Amino acid sequence: MLTEKFEQLTGLFKEMEQALIAYSGGVDSTLVAKIAYDVLGDRALAVTAVSPSLLPEELEDAKIQAATIGIRHKIVQTHEMENPNYTSNPVNRCYFCKSELHDTLKPLALQLDYPYVVDGVNADDLHDYRPGIQAAKERGARSPLAEVGVTKVEVRQLSQQLGLPWWDKPAQPCLSSRFPYGEEITVAKLQRVGRGEIYLRKLGWQNLRVRSEGDTARIELPPEQIKDFVLTNDLQTLVSAFQDFGFIYVTLDLEGYRSGKLNQVLSREALSVKV
Repeated sequence: MLTEKFEQLTGLFKEMEQALIAYSGGVDSTLVAKIAYDVLGDRALAVTAVSPSLLPEELEDAKIQAATIGIRHKIVQTHEMENPNYTSNPVNRCYFCKSELHDTLKPLALQLDYPYVVDGVNADDLHDYRPGIQAAKERGARSPLAEVGVTKVEVRQLSQQLGLPWWDKPAQPCLSSRFPYGEEITVAKLQRVGRGEIYLRKLGWQNLRVRSEGDTARIELPPEQIKDFVLTNDLQTLVSAFQDFGFIYVTLDLEGYRSGKLNQVLSREALSVKV
């Protein structure tokens, strides 16, 4: 089944002849970039959008991975932080983020004679609350992984089979996903969340989130790591570091890390918001 899906992916890119990849450096878009490059060579271009919601370390990872693959890589700036529809952090915030992204990428693709803009949306994403997918579709973007039914697990399996060393890289959505809906997003808030996550990763904790609510940082780790985290860290030093970043209170989520946790507050009415 996986071999068949891989063949379908390569077939899609052969039909495209040229493609611009919306490339964040995450596992999904990196797999798409790898397959596109293997099929199209220099007729594939990976483009990474930079804004305050992207960790500088993630941008460096994206550069390294693109260079390892061999694909041409371009960096552009996006300006979603200038849009109050985004910074007010409504439940459909991602719609406005992806609108800005694809309103930047589509003209670039036309300018460079690329008939297709493709992204890393996978089949599992279609079953989650992802308003950004709608924005991408409205602007004509294609999602090869979703088109052939590649799931998140299969993304990692294919990446490993293709020899990509980052096949098990933790998911790293944009920093704006760390805030509860309705809380205004600012550059300063994004920076303190980013600094907190970088600090914890340097201590050896990789799969984590620093959720921000007001002046409180809530650290999320896989449940099985919580005990070790408490026992092996100097908690007062950690609290002091986070206070230096701009937080007042520092807490540990006893439920543990779960992707999309902030969506659990959404009602059916909120999920039906139209844009």
